[in-house]
Amino acid sequence: MSSKITVSDTLKHKLSRYLYMQFAEPLSNADSSIDAAWDYLRNRWQPKTVDILKKLAPPMIRWGGCFASHYHWYEAVGPREKRVPIHNLCWDGLFSNQVGTCELYELAKILGTELLMTVNFESEGSDFWAYPAPGMDRKGTASEAADWIRYCNDPDNQLRKSHGYAEPFNIKYWQIGNETGYLPELFHNFNHRENARKAVEFVKAMREADPSVRLTVWGDGPNEEWQERYNNGELNYWTQSVCEAVGDSAELVAFHNHFGVGEKYKHLEYNNYRKDFDLTYSLLLDGVKDFEDRIDYMRRSLKGFPQKIAITEGHFAMAGRHCGRLFSSWCMGLAYAKCCNILERNGDLVEIATLADFMGNCWQNNAVILPNSCWLAEKMPYFQPVGSIMGLFSSHMGEYAVEATAPDNIDVSASCSGDKLFLHLVNLDSQNVCKMELPAGENQKIKVWEIASDLDSEVDEGNPEIFAPREFELESNIYTMPTAGVAAIEIQ
Repeated sequence: MSSKITVSDTLKHKLSRYLYMQFAEPLSNADSSIDAAWDYLRNRWQPKTVDILKKLAPPMIRWGGCFASHYHWYEAVGPREKRVPIHNLCWDGLFSNQVGTCELYELAKILGTELLMTVNFESEGSDFWAYPAPGMDRKGTASEAADWIRYCNDPDNQLRKSHGYAEPFNIKYWQIGNETGYLPELFHNFNHRENARKAVEFVKAMREADPSVRLTVWGDGPNEEWQERYNNGELNYWTQSVCEAVGDSAELVAFHNHFGVGEKYKHLEYNNYRKDFDLTYSLLLDGVKDFEDRIDYMRRSLKGFPQKIAITEGHFAMAGRHCGRLFSSWCMGLAYAKCCNILERNGDLVEIATLADFMGNCWQNNAVILPNSCWLAEKMPYFQPVGSIMGLFSSHMGEYAVEATAPDNIDVSASCSGDKLFLHLVNLDSQNVCKMELPAGENQKIKVWEIASDLDSEVDEGNPEIFAPREFELESNIYTMPTAGVAAIEIQ
């Protein structure tokens, strides 16, 4: 007996192509990240890195993170011999500055992707970022942010032209502020009122530089307080404060959806997860519920405001995330696949989102792992489960969301473009297959891209293709989904 997938013929909302954005931040001593992807001998992106990024096909790459709080963009443009390495205040060590605006633009051209740049927002109001040592001034201003936009987008910008780029880069997406409301006791950042007031100043200057840009302001307070406020029916005062201040002059409001944190998730920290994989899987699904609740918290807080949401960082964030093998396991892939469906179901409000850091050779919450000595022939980059899922769903997604229902234990999102229907299915049952009837008539072409594995399977350099999708066509509209399976389905 098969169960049915049913799909409404009414369009729900348009889906942003930026739901599966990748977030790039130089991590220096913590993870060589950007430096690991750059070929210093030939001044280019590592070819093997480019090859795997083409497969990932990120629709957007964000440049910034905590790094943005002490970054001066003008230090990383122009002749390479004049670029001075800078202290990476958040992640220790030095960043070479050999990758800057122009190099990011070149990568975006190769990949056919959009860029999102995070400006230095007066170091988030923190002297820790702005004045880290005597004689050092890392504070960014509104005029500096506006000059960066002019460098990128003004057809007549002479500085960019002197660097060999006659045509403008036309970068439309810019973020003001990064985690401004987080860890106030450590960084002494702007409070929510100062954040709102300063956001108005930056929006004005950046809008004057290019009226066509889409601007994102920061709208979230201390990370540890959201859940209590949400459960008490309270709203996000950071979101409301900044949205009231900027009115309709900024299009998006940002927050970072880090989840799976706290005493409840101690079992997931470090290598504890290996002790009881059933408990591990259960807790991961609880973390996904937190991910969904946090979006709902922002939805409630944005009611009555015109802004959409930009989740410019987001992933499981339990202790040990940078070196824990849990992030390499298939149970993590299943949890992230459900998060993807949640993003699509909330696509009326969410315009930009990510579920991973971009790439590097150490952090396990990267989408792409770049092995050490990547130039060696046998060393090949590979996807973490989250990279496999994001690349799969992003490549097979329609323009408009539609309502869908599925059998028990199957999580579904559906979308369409023209005469093509797309289904994203997750079989959350790790014990039983699910035989189902798809919404297709006779002789309709049905293509499936499927990933399935044991919950405790892990990807590594010795088995880099373990979570590569299997592609096939169905002979009928009956699909038997494997246990712990993820599928993207196209129905013509």
